[in-house]
Amino acid sequence: MFKQVIIVRKDLKMPKGKMATQCSHASVESVMISDKSLVEEWRNEGAKKVVLKVNSEKDLMECFRLAKSMKLKVSLIKDAGKTFFKAPTITCIGIGPDEESKIDKVSGKLKMI
Repeated sequence: MFKQVIIVRKDLKMPKGKMATQCSHASVESVMISDKSLVEEWRNEGAKKVVLKVNSEKDLMECFRLAKSMKLKVSLIKDAGKTFFKAPTITCIGIGPDEESKIDKVSGKLKMI
């Protein structure tokens, strides 16, 4: 089974629309950098996506580094700071698509948003 995970910072208290946009950036970016055969298998299974939360930028960066160390495809999203945020701000990451068992080693203990 394959899935994609988006992990978003809850400490930023983004409006729903802003959060949806940031999560969309993470999803698209991580698909674009992923192996085409993994993307195809993931899509054939229904393109499962899960959005999870962390408490801080520090927690998000820990997930990012762990995913990278496991050779998972991971995208780091930084908002430009032109609308809701006053400065460039790291908002979320996208991991995968890849095998659920691999991704769960990074995100398995996180809660859904």
